Amino acid sequence: MANSVSGLLSGALFVCLWGGSVSARSDVVELTDVDFDYVAAEHETMLVKFYAPWCGHCKKLAPEFETAAKRLKGVVTLAKVDCTSSTEVCGRFGVTGYPTLKIFRNGRESSSYDGPRSAVGIVDQMKKQAGPDSVPLHNEKDLETFVNHYDASVVGVFESSDSPQLVEFLKGANLMRESFRFAHTTDLQLGLKYNLTSEGILLFRPPRLASKFEESVVSHTGPFSVTALRRFIRDNIFGICPHLTKENIDQLRKRDLLTAYYDLDYVHNPKGSNYWRNRVMKVASQYSSRGLLFSVANRKDFEDELEEDYGLGSTEGSEVPFVTIRTRLGHKYSMREEFTRDGKSLERFLEDYYANSLKRYIKSEPVPAKNNGPVKVVVADTFEEIVNDPEKDVLIEFYAPWCGHCKKLEPKYTELGQELSSDPNIVIAKMDATANDVPEGYDVHGFPTIYFVPAGRKAEPKRYEGAREVKDFLNFLKREATSSLVLKGVKEDL
Repeated sequence: MANSVSGLLSGALFVCLWGGSVSARSDVVELTDVDFDYVAAEHETMLVKFYAPWCGHCKKLAPEFETAAKRLKGVVTLAKVDCTSSTEVCGRFGVTGYPTLKIFRNGRESSSYDGPRSAVGIVDQMKKQAGPDSVPLHNEKDLETFVNHYDASVVGVFESSDSPQLVEFLKGANLMRESFRFAHTTDLQLGLKYNLTSEGILLFRPPRLASKFEESVVSHTGPFSVTALRRFIRDNIFGICPHLTKENIDQLRKRDLLTAYYDLDYVHNPKGSNYWRNRVMKVASQYSSRGLLFSVANRKDFEDELEEDYGLGSTEGSEVPFVTIRTRLGHKYSMREEFTRDGKSLERFLEDYYANSLKRYIKSEPVPAKNNGPVKVVVADTFEEIVNDPEKDVLIEFYAPWCGHCKKLEPKYTELGQELSSDPNIVIAKMDATANDVPEGYDVHGFPTIYFVPAGRKAEPKRYEGAREVKDFLNFLKREATSSLVLKGVKEDL
C-alpha cells in the first residue's frame, strides 16, 4: 500500500513538473466580492482591470496586462475582477463596459485609467502613479534631491500638516500628478532661501534648462485653490524656451510655437544642447511678450514630421538649428536663412513674421500638367484657384490613395463628374489629403470627407453627410447649387 501511495505521489509530482498542464503563477492578483476591499486597502497604488471572460477586448488585453504586472512587481500592484461572478464590486464602481481599468489608492478609487493598453504603456503610466501624490520633504537635503531632476518640480511650503492651504495643494497634486511632480514641506525655513517668507508654492524649472535669461525658481503665494495652482503651473512651467518632446507636444502646441530643431541631447550632451538653446533664448527674451512661445527640440525625434510638414529631407540637416513656426490655426513657416551664431538671422525671421511678410509653407503635390477629366484634380497650390473660384459651386472630395471606401466611391464620383461635365457653374473635384495640406476650415479626419463650397460664399463650406450614390449627390446639389444644374447638356429647373 505504501509503495502504491508513493508511486501516486511521484506520478503527481512528475505531472506538476513535466506535464505542462499547470500554468505559471500569475503576477496579476485576482480579486472577488469577498476580498476586494480587504486586499485593495493594503496597497498604496493598485491598477484594477474589470473584465468579462467572453470579452474579446479583454482577451486581447490579458497578455499585455500580465507582462506589465510582472515588470511592475514591487512598484505597483495589478489586479483583476471577473464581473460575471463578482457583480457587487463591479456594480459599486459603476462598471458598464469591458475592460474597464481603474486606479485605486489604499482601497479607494482614485481615477479611471485612460492610458495606453500595451504592456510598455501601462508600465510607463503606472510608474508615474506609484508613491504619494506629493512627496513629503523634511529637510534641505530632501528638497535638493527632489528638485535635482530631469523634469520640473512643484514644491509647497506650509506652516503645519493641519494647514488648510496644504489640503488644497494635495487636492491639486492628486489631480495633476500624471503631468507634474509634487512635493511639500511643513518647515517654513526651507522657503527662506528662495525669498519665500510665508506659506507658498515654489516651481523649480529643470536644472538642465538653467539659463541666465530667466529665473530657475518661481514663487506663488496665493490663492491656493486647485484652479489657481493649475494656472500658476501652466503659466510658469515651461519658461521662455522649453524642451519640446513627444510627451509635452500637445500642451505646447496650444499656442503659436517657434521651434529650433538640432542635435539636442540632454542626457549625453547637456552643455552642447544648451549652446544653441541659449542663442534662441537670447532672442526669445526680446520677443517673448509678443504672443509667440519658443522651444527647442531634438531634430531626430521629429525627423518624419519635418520631412512631411516642411519638406526637410533627412540629408538637408546640418549642425545649425532648423527653425519653424506653427500657429494654433495650423499655419506653417520655416526659416530659410541659415541660423547664425549671433542670432541676427533669427531676429530677421521674427521681424518678417510679425510684419506678416513671411510666405506660409504649404505642402503640395505638383500642379497636374493636364486636368481635363470629369473630376478636377486639386492640389494645395491650386486650391485657391479652383475651389475658391467665386463664380463656381464646388463639390470636393478629400481622399487617401490607400482608403478602401475612397476606391469604392471613385467610379460613382467619376460618373457624377460626367453627368455635370457640361455645367459651367459647378466643379466636381478631389484632393489627396495625405499629400497636400488641407486648408483651414475643413475638418478632415477620415476618408473620404466631402464638402460643398458654394459660389460667393467660400468661407462657408458645408460638409456632405448623405449617401454616396450618384442620385444622392445629384439630389443634394439640386438643393444646394446656386444655379440650375445642367445634366449632360440639359438644364434642370431649380
